[in-house]
Amino acid sequence: MRFLPVFLVLCIIQAAADDWPRWMGGKADGVWREEGIRKDLPKEGAPVLWRVPVGWGYSGPAVADGRVYLSDYQRIKGELINNPGTAVTWEGTERLLCLDVETGNPIWKYEAPRKYFLSYPGGPRATPTVAGGLVYFLGGMGNLIVLDARTGEKKWEKDFQKDFGAALPIWGFSAHPLVVGDTVYCLVGGEGSVVVAFDAKTGQVKWKALDAQTQGYCPPSMVKAGGVDQLIIWHSESMNALNPETGEKYWSLPLKPMYGMSVMTPQFSGNKLFASGIGRVGAMIELDDSKPAAKFAWRGKPKTGIYCCNSTPLIVDGIIYGSDIDSSSLIAASVKDGKRFWKTMEPTIAEKYRKGGPHGTVYVTYHKPSGNFWLASESGDLILAKLSKEGYTELGRQHVLEPTNEAYQRPVVWSGPAFAQKSIFMRNDKELVRVDLSEK
Repeated sequence: MRFLPVFLVLCIIQAAADDWPRWMGGKADGVWREEGIRKDLPKEGAPVLWRVPVGWGYSGPAVADGRVYLSDYQRIKGELINNPGTAVTWEGTERLLCLDVETGNPIWKYEAPRKYFLSYPGGPRATPTVAGGLVYFLGGMGNLIVLDARTGEKKWEKDFQKDFGAALPIWGFSAHPLVVGDTVYCLVGGEGSVVVAFDAKTGQVKWKALDAQTQGYCPPSMVKAGGVDQLIIWHSESMNALNPETGEKYWSLPLKPMYGMSVMTPQFSGNKLFASGIGRVGAMIELDDSKPAAKFAWRGKPKTGIYCCNSTPLIVDGIIYGSDIDSSSLIAASVKDGKRFWKTMEPTIAEKYRKGGPHGTVYVTYHKPSGNFWLASESGDLILAKLSKEGYTELGRQHVLEPTNEAYQRPVVWSGPAFAQKSIFMRNDKELVRVDLSEK
């Protein structure tokens, strides 16, 4: 019995350490809930615990059960040409890596030869999703591979192009899989199968739903409103809510970004749902409290709202914070009416590139216990900041990664981070880095 207290302490420590098992964290809301996180970022920087070599990829890391999962692409042939309107061919290997969270040492890897034909070809887009002892890995060409998270043994797979007749999006299959209970929901494409619900363990198709000219790039999400769970699907033409058990449509509202670029994950706050995209297309949607129905609360206009694409904004205390693709700025705007409070390029684009180029990008994460925000910039910087209606206050900055890709004639890191084990995990196209953010 003398060992029981030690056992309990270890259990408490383990329970207190958050995982980040999918895009934007355990609740997919961009909120980091771990206690014991530092509230400063000194000039000498927080300690780097490890760096490991990786290949090309826009996908972010996932952290679960003492392991880090990251997808990448090992290019053998093909040039890095980033033209937004032109696909190029790469030849190489698409991989999913499983690493030890403490050391960064490899545990297992899955790899398969894969020819890319994409605009901005630099690797997989979707962050792996870890749930129920499995890891769901969606590659850039639409190959969904499901593996045992401990051993790497392949359990099942689907080819969205071959199995469903899905058209290849010019910027690749990008929508992170959503796992809820015994079902995995995927943005797929093809006739009647913009969204497909699979049995999470076997891959058997449970149902298919929706048609659209193109499927877009936005991951499925789940909200509870009007007394029911609603599966939110934003494809290239409209915002939709479905019955997650059957695929029956609850409601649909037109919301059509340019170039089919429905990208950001719609953000839910109270009874409101926010989404925006390229072409100054943005809206706050009000969900009915008594039944599954919705209406527009407001639509975006010039100089109001935020028009996000590469990174998803957050809603905190009635304020939307996000990267605006037109101004390349971090903007704060009102949930109530879209009124802008302020904007700044300090955390988005490096100073020498600020005179031109859209899509300035910063990945925003809210640390709830402290009220601080952790930002990962496209320049490879980690930034600690205070954000409020009154303005942007930078508390510290640390350069973690070199930008290894390119967009609009500037070097960029366009990959979202993960926050777990009191650390941040950041990647570029050469390395994955773990930085210790624990409070000393």
